[in-house]
Amino acid sequence: MAGHLRILLAAVVLSPCILSAQPASPPNAGTLSDPALPILDKGFPGIPSQDWLLTQGSFKADVYRTGADGEIMLSNGLIRRVFRTTPNAATVGFDNLMTGQSMLRGVKPEARLTINKQDYSIGGLQRQPDYAYLLPEWLDQMKADPAAFSFVGITVGKTQERFGWKRKRYSPDLPWPPPGVALTLEFRPPADRLKGLAVFVHYELYDGIPLLSKWVRIQNGTAEPVCVDRFVSEVLAVVESGSPVESPKGWQYPNLHVETDYAFLGMDADGANKAVFWVPDPQYQTQVNYRLQTPCLLETRPPVGPGVTIGPGGSFETFRTFELVHDGTDRERKGLAVRRMYRTIAPWAMENPILMHVRSADPKAVRLAVDQCADVGFEMIILTFGSGFNIENESPEYLSQLRELAEYAHGKGIEIGGYSLLASRRINDENDVINPATGKPGGFAAFDNSPCLGSQWAQDYFRKLYAFYEKTGFDLLEHDGSYPGDVCASTTHPGHAGLEDSQYRQWQTITEFYRWCRGRGIYLNVPDYYFLSGSNKTGMGYRETNWSLPRAQQILHGRQNIFDGTWEKAPSMGWMFVPLTEYQGGGAAATIEPLKDHLDAYAAHLANNFGCGVQACYRGPRLFDAPETKSVVKQWVDFYRKYRPILDSDIIHVRRADGRDIDCMMHVNPQLASKGLAVVYNPLAEAVKRKLILPLYYTGLTETAMIRHEEEAGKSYRLDREYRVEIPVEMPAQSVTWFVIE
Repeated sequence: MAGHLRILLAAVVLSPCILSAQPASPPNAGTLSDPALPILDKGFPGIPSQDWLLTQGSFKADVYRTGADGEIMLSNGLIRRVFRTTPNAATVGFDNLMTGQSMLRGVKPEARLTINKQDYSIGGLQRQPDYAYLLPEWLDQMKADPAAFSFVGITVGKTQERFGWKRKRYSPDLPWPPPGVALTLEFRPPADRLKGLAVFVHYELYDGIPLLSKWVRIQNGTAEPVCVDRFVSEVLAVVESGSPVESPKGWQYPNLHVETDYAFLGMDADGANKAVFWVPDPQYQTQVNYRLQTPCLLETRPPVGPGVTIGPGGSFETFRTFELVHDGTDRERKGLAVRRMYRTIAPWAMENPILMHVRSADPKAVRLAVDQCADVGFEMIILTFGSGFNIENESPEYLSQLRELAEYAHGKGIEIGGYSLLASRRINDENDVINPATGKPGGFAAFDNSPCLGSQWAQDYFRKLYAFYEKTGFDLLEHDGSYPGDVCASTTHPGHAGLEDSQYRQWQTITEFYRWCRGRGIYLNVPDYYFLSGSNKTGMGYRETNWSLPRAQQILHGRQNIFDGTWEKAPSMGWMFVPLTEYQGGGAAATIEPLKDHLDAYAAHLANNFGCGVQACYRGPRLFDAPETKSVVKQWVDFYRKYRPILDSDIIHVRRADGRDIDCMMHVNPQLASKGLAVVYNPLAEAVKRKLILPLYYTGLTETAMIRHEEEAGKSYRLDREYRVEIPVEMPAQSVTWFVIE
């Protein structure tokens, strides 16, 4: 009946396990008039009076009726997504309430599936007269696709954690799961085809941030296996950002940050984002581009497959898509929004232990490193590559030795972990990924040759990893060459059936392990963007061979790397490097050992990293070799520990290092007593006096700021109309200083 849909009361908690057990017709079915769904007018309410980047506790997410027949919406006061439920369910509004603009120009299916080689739309409405824009009066005239899956009901509940997070070490007090609201749309197949199959389209909208997530779950209630050949879990006709008549060299995409957790082979989101596609919309025939190629249709889908078979009674869940709506084009503000997104949906990435790369796994060397870390306040050691550590060694004697080392480290308050190389190596013809063009290994994988994570070798490898952490009590894995997205044409590997399912199954293998680690509190250093699947840290964005440059160049490069690497990463999300001993060549000019003889360079590295709240891999046999060296290391560790909350907060990019004048990065957090901390570096060979302008808007201060130089008494400054202050800076040659804003 028009205007009616089935719901579960909002008090019901939604989870995949509960949902999979729900009957097709919930016993407490209701209608749109059910009081569980409050009414909220869908007119534009006006621009919010508060800045969501400066506030906490506002902009609560909920599910509402709009008052229109058969219409509901997700809204948190920053964004909203509106759904029609009759004659079929479809997104009919996606609005940026921060700017008062509609982002949607057309109605599409909620998802698209290819099942048993047959294409299906999930919901959707047809006969929109023009895809340049969408008028509300058109909706009543639009029809359901008779061949599409049809809407049968909704479930409303609370957000649920994607996987467990065991909090073992210091991090900001962030909630998990992120608070918000969950909405599920349920669909059934057309006529008698695939009778018993159910498709659930899930949404979560989060409190306090213009961010929602979406994924699709397929439940096979038939008596036969079904194959999910392809899926498109998000199909969104977004308003284009530009209208060039000719096709430009580089298109401008809509101002929407989209990520999925189907990510690999990249140290930043853009490089690792393998499932987000902006494509032309074939239904948009009135666009300005002469060849109809404007990329304004968002699709999220795996590049291959998944080609996954679901047995009777089984289910399949897609990856998750996260959509962050921007309220402007300023680079810093957009970066802050992305960083808030990670703090919301990957809060473990804010864990930021102070760590050392120990060059030797010999027990005597490890105990020395543990003792030195405890003496100066380091918190974690990694038995690094080339150290002799072997996580694949299952010898009881070896595992016992490592457990003794773990117990020794834990007794000193130090966590311990080690390095393992996964994908960027060759195993053998039987276990490596198979080139679909040749039927043999090699010549096409990301690293030329790589083991397939569905091979027998990989199954043994991951079995060893699970067992290692259970038997040794180690706290960390540095997982190099993590799965890079290779496909595999083998039909004999036990972990996948063939080419079509090879990418998805390998991704599942590694992310299931990372999620298991997250639930046990095992810290994950992974040089790829697996944050949304549980990893803690990746590279800040440096080039490894640069650490064989002369020391002075390393130091300046280091600040450039941090400045450039923190536009979309929080300081805790990227590691840096300090080659205490020679690394990839460079000789004596590149190394710091003996530490006491190059204390100025060592101190500069420490100031770079701790001053910016960034942890580096200090690679060598020791952290100090003399009392004066120990004093300098401890000075910077103590500085970081004293100001840890603000130093772990987001960076405002004041002036990039170029060696020609002072440079500056400033941490901000309006929720802290210390609302900002600016670190200023003088790379010049002479003393300087400067007037430095600090942009204080994101400290939350509006009229005055109390600013103190290091530990001196503070001085009051009045903010100008652009929330800036000008402070005097006087610095000796090649020095560093800081200012605290309160």
